[in-house]
Amino acid sequence: MKIGILGGSGLYELPGMRDLREQRMGTPFGEPSDVFMTGSLGGREVVFLPRHGRGHRILPTEIPFRANVWGMKRLGVTHLLSVSAVGSLREEIRPGHLVFPDQFIDRTFHRESTFFGRGIVGHVQFGSPVCHHIVEVLEKAATQLDMRNHRGGTYVCIEGPAFSTKAESLLYRSWGGAVIGMTNLQEAKLAREAEMCFATIALATDYDCWHESEAEVSVEAVLEVMRSNVANSKRLLAAAIAAIPEDRPCAAPDALRFAILTPLDQVPEQTRRDLEPLIGRYAKGRP
Repeated sequence: MKIGILGGSGLYELPGMRDLREQRMGTPFGEPSDVFMTGSLGGREVVFLPRHGRGHRILPTEIPFRANVWGMKRLGVTHLLSVSAVGSLREEIRPGHLVFPDQFIDRTFHRESTFFGRGIVGHVQFGSPVCHHIVEVLEKAATQLDMRNHRGGTYVCIEGPAFSTKAESLLYRSWGGAVIGMTNLQEAKLAREAEMCFATIALATDYDCWHESEAEVSVEAVLEVMRSNVANSKRLLAAAIAAIPEDRPCAAPDALRFAILTPLDQVPEQTRRDLEPLIGRYAKGRP
């Protein structure tokens, strides 16, 4: 097993990694956000990538999601943890709390969310987008570290880069949303197509703009809470990674078994080469 970590706002490096190596990689889907940093943490092999690039230079819409996840898969990642700053849509989720969402609503419009196309059609099951055996480990570790956390809830993913209007924020609350962010939906979908187990660590920084008694979200307020959140996320990752079970009792490991509708001998050769890390075992007749 190998654990991939996608770092969000403020998380541009992962202290404590041993045998740290930087690995630059081109992909069929363009350049990843940054170099991949490989090493070990908690006795496990780990690959870390800051999704916005070091220095935070990539907008949410500009993130090369496919390149990032393809690169993780190429490096042998089996479990993908996505760390993300979010706004809270619920009174009980206060700034500074951790949330481990189990559902998503997609409100993005300008992003590539699949590896399929270019001569190959596939439809993965996505009813349960998060792997609960990872969430159990994250929840237990956060509780032991005395971090206020919430298990479950819906992550509303918006296009950005602007924050929501108040009308939008109230609408998402009426839909049952728990948190709101700009990144994790594409990562969850692509991780499923790559047959990786996936979970989100959402770090609440503010109440978006719906809360009557709280000031409207500002970059200054977000940054202040974010510093504390990032420190907590590093502690949580260090504690949780060693406890993630190697067994994968979920839909992710075999997500493509019945998902690909195109006979693989009819897929264009270039597409087959590009997707080899994902579909190679099926093209070669392996289970």
